[in-house]
Amino acid sequence: MPPFFDLAIIGGGAAGFFAALACAETVKKSSARPLRILILEKTGHPLAKVLVSGGGRCNVTHACFDPALLVQSYPRGAAELRSAFTRFQPADTIAWFEEHGLALKTEPDGRVFPASDSAQSVVDCLREAALQAGVELWTQMGVATIEVTSQPEASFLLRLRPGRRLADQPPLPETLLAGRVLLATGGEAAGFRLAADLGHPTQPAVPSLFTFTVPDPRLEGLAGLSVKNVALKLVGENGAAHTDVSPRLPGLEQSGAVLITHWGLSGPAVLRLSAWGARWLHACGYHASLFVNWLGTASAEETLNFLRKYKENRSNARQKTAAHNPFGRLPLRLWKSLAQAAGIEEKYNWGDLPKAALVRLAEELTRGCYSIQGKGPFKEEFVTCGGVRLDKVNFKTMESRLVPGLYFAGEVLDVDGLTGGFNFQNAWTTGWIAGTAIAHSYRPEQA
Repeated sequence: MPPFFDLAIIGGGAAGFFAALACAETVKKSSARPLRILILEKTGHPLAKVLVSGGGRCNVTHACFDPALLVQSYPRGAAELRSAFTRFQPADTIAWFEEHGLALKTEPDGRVFPASDSAQSVVDCLREAALQAGVELWTQMGVATIEVTSQPEASFLLRLRPGRRLADQPPLPETLLAGRVLLATGGEAAGFRLAADLGHPTQPAVPSLFTFTVPDPRLEGLAGLSVKNVALKLVGENGAAHTDVSPRLPGLEQSGAVLITHWGLSGPAVLRLSAWGARWLHACGYHASLFVNWLGTASAEETLNFLRKYKENRSNARQKTAAHNPFGRLPLRLWKSLAQAAGIEEKYNWGDLPKAALVRLAEELTRGCYSIQGKGPFKEEFVTCGGVRLDKVNFKTMESRLVPGLYFAGEVLDVDGLTGGFNFQNAWTTGWIAGTAIAHSYRPEQA
């Protein structure tokens, strides 16, 4: 007879662990019997993403405590998370970790990290809590299929796919029975397939939070330069609006810091833009046009007027244009490159510049068009958009609307957030709601 578990969680990441802990701790607070909870992790490294996230520091969450503001950082899933965050939000996440012995700190930009600056401390906290709660963990154990059964207690039969095991490890069963199943497999195709086999429609996974490959002579030799408060606008190739872009699709204009790299452009503004435009950019084959305003909010007309006045100032007339940058926040090397792109040679003085040159320079500064020719590799968070369609999931419990007893949490859902701790918060919130709901689904006389 296959072993029975009250809850089988597929996926040993942040969402899976947190759901297991929420379920176990909710039951412990009641008079119910402890539930037998199992986490199945197909690799030998549970919580691997947590360990490498945030450059090894783990950006646990973001210090935004208003659900209405918090959901604005989720290109997909905002509407569903609005109510979810009223039940478990960053303040609850911070309280949970601190109650479990992990000190946290909030940085000026709102990102929350462990005080140790080590992701290992987050992993240790979750694993120790799971051990204390009696949660079982099987590693090197994938799931091949999930079948709905007609047995009174066991709603599901899981056929397992064991991986390589050490010689001294005992053999594990090839099947198991479960009263409830939680899919927390992240953005992997295997998890989408398991959901689809149970009748759940899914959106294909495509990358989110990536850099832009922009081969452009204006950026050559400038790798490492960072500019604050740059305004970006994403449009179709050659500057024409893409057919999929409409006023209903927000986020295709972003402002913030931009980093010039060896292959193109990165930085917070670019990553936000990539997240909002993830599906559209994928459909375009990562070929699009990007308008860059290096001066942020200044218009071309305002910039042209400023340049004219700067030129007319007698003290500036004999200065070399390339060497005297009137916009102090722009790195001098970038200024020189943009001036050269506007056709201004280094020999020119400010007083010698014709009106046409000033017009071209104002355009380069505020409306430069750059051609995106691809995307950079995933960020260390490996964020994707795509997953189980949200209209088939009850976000009050995270239970399937199609298969009773089947639950979802984390990135297996078609939910993704911007960089800054938002994706982990989705994992904590949906994991907590699912785990708590599963605990409550067992009546006291059964649990």
